[in-house]
Amino acid sequence: MRITLILLAAVVLLGAKTPEKKINWITIEEAQELVKKEPRKILIDVYTEWCGPCKMMMRNTFTNAWVIDNINENFYAVKFNAEGPDPVTFKGTTYINENYNANAVRKGTHQFAGIALSNGKLAYPTIVYLDEELELLSAVQGYMTPEKIEPVLTFFGEGHYEKGNWDEFNATFTSQLP
Repeated sequence: MRITLILLAAVVLLGAKTPEKKINWITIEEAQELVKKEPRKILIDVYTEWCGPCKMMMRNTFTNAWVIDNINENFYAVKFNAEGPDPVTFKGTTYINENYNANAVRKGTHQFAGIALSNGKLAYPTIVYLDEELELLSAVQGYMTPEKIEPVLTFFGEGHYEKGNWDEFNATFTSQLP
């Protein structure tokens, strides 16, 4: 206890920063290996470098303490650049960005970005939710504030989708955000 107080005082006096909470972003390949050892749902943030709403989600939503804790506790979090050059292997199939152009603003759409399709359309950002068997639960498109993503994270992360539909769940949802 005494050592903790001394360290805390040193941090305050010296102006040192305490470590920030962050989402534990990993690759889809890493998530597939981890889910074999410790089953957990997977959340994939499908974004592009030029997407303004994607940047807003990183700045405003994925920095919220409740969102960070919920994602880290209930999901393996994957950050996927839908226009990136790197091959991705998912469920034994390798996906590439055959139209990648490093000099373009829009660098070509990666084949794996197809996981983010909703009603045949691709939009950024899209959060894709997979179950522990790597099966698609849903692709939720568009910018989401902490208040908007909270019920979605709870619905999928806590398995409410197995007990009822979204409308029923959302009608009775009570926020836990401070």
